[in-house]
Amino acid sequence: MYAELHALSHYSFLRGASSPEELVAQAKRLGYRALALTDECSLAGVVRAHLAARAHALALIVGTELVCACGLKLVVLATSRRGYGQLSRLISRARRASPKGRYALDREDLPDALADCVILWLPPADAAAAHGRDPGAWLRERFDGRLWLGIELHTNGTDARRLAGLEALGAALGVPCVAAGDVHMHRRGRRALQDVLTAIRLNTPLARAGFALYPNGERHLRALRSLRERYPARLLAATLEIAERCRFDLAELRYEYPEELVPAGATPTSHLRALVERGAGRRWPDGVPAPVRAMLEHEISLIAELRYEPFFLTVHDVVEFARSRGILCQGRGSAANSAVCYCLGITEVDPARMSMLFERFISRERDEPPDIDVDFEHERREEVIQAIYDKYGRDRAAMVSEVISYRGKSALREVGKAFGLSLEQVERLSALVSWWDELDAIPAERVRACGFDSDDVRVGGVLAMARAIQGFPRNLSIHVGGFV
Repeated sequence: MYAELHALSHYSFLRGASSPEELVAQAKRLGYRALALTDECSLAGVVRAHLAARAHALALIVGTELVCACGLKLVVLATSRRGYGQLSRLISRARRASPKGRYALDREDLPDALADCVILWLPPADAAAAHGRDPGAWLRERFDGRLWLGIELHTNGTDARRLAGLEALGAALGVPCVAAGDVHMHRRGRRALQDVLTAIRLNTPLARAGFALYPNGERHLRALRSLRERYPARLLAATLEIAERCRFDLAELRYEYPEELVPAGATPTSHLRALVERGAGRRWPDGVPAPVRAMLEHEISLIAELRYEPFFLTVHDVVEFARSRGILCQGRGSAANSAVCYCLGITEVDPARMSMLFERFISRERDEPPDIDVDFEHERREEVIQAIYDKYGRDRAAMVSEVISYRGKSALREVGKAFGLSLEQVERLSALVSWWDELDAIPAERVRACGFDSDDVRVGGVLAMARAIQGFPRNLSIHVGGFV
């Protein structure tokens, strides 16, 4: 049995050539005990991986790959909820210390930050030499009992020498060794796509990418028989020992809301009820109609049962700020089904005037907080954003990221450049589709109409690879109004 401890998905932008779901499904198919998703300085793919792992009954290990400014390369794996928090905090700090799309990390940042994590050190090819002992000794001193030396073999002609050298280095340092794969794709068949992604990332044509491309397709999830042929049994067994220590599961996470919204001496339930009663008095000054009173009691009871009061209090607090500044705002969507939202001033739909199903908004079966969308007037949205930053501090509040993915036009443009097409050819080729079009079937006559030979191998390759990366993440952007 085996657990893969170093795997990158396509959320390591333009590095990984497979989705988290594909990696999980393939690991399960191959009989792996566990899979670690370790995208570079990122946790962007772990939710998708978690859902896939739950569906396939495969243990998922949450981790990341980090490269320090000194060149030290590590894989960090969370062993517990506490370790996951440490990992998240370190990634945030590293990303904030650099321009968008990059990160900055010194090795001195690591020891105190990762007390509940397992560390895999991935030495360079020549680390078996004497100069490789310095970082190893430094790591052993600070992560004793939680440090392994990762050995990754990819059939490049030097595996035997590398294996012997790294095992000797581990023995000299007193650091145990473990097998790992540096996985970038779930199947070997993604090799061509992996090369194209590398060329796009480096902004260079494939023909000139040279040694920047991997020499073979070995960085995929390999069959257990193949792993046994390459690695000593003790290194494979060590993967299971590490997987057993990494017990953290994303299902342990729960929404946590600001506590300071509840006045001293009150509880979230009592404070929410007080705000609802105050709002009800404002909405119905002559008395709350009996049907509405029944709706309110039903909603408040269900909100309390599911412990969603802090969520409503948080949204109410933001809306109250906007209203106090004369900033137009309006709740919409299924929140309009809620009499509580109406009383809190979040929505403006009077429940007494229509028959609405509250369970569209909140239900026991979904077991997740409701979705309350609030629109703020565009010209003054920034005032609300800055008010949230001012209230909670930039170490406790952050804008939500959104993933920008490849569509037909952008895929054709970038793949065309990777295949060495001129800018004029790339523009003609991308003119085949509108930005919303899919690339599943572009008729040959349309290709010829743009001045290309539909039988040209290079054009066929561009179309095939562009189809393959449709939907792949391209980069992260900032959501216009989502906050954590």
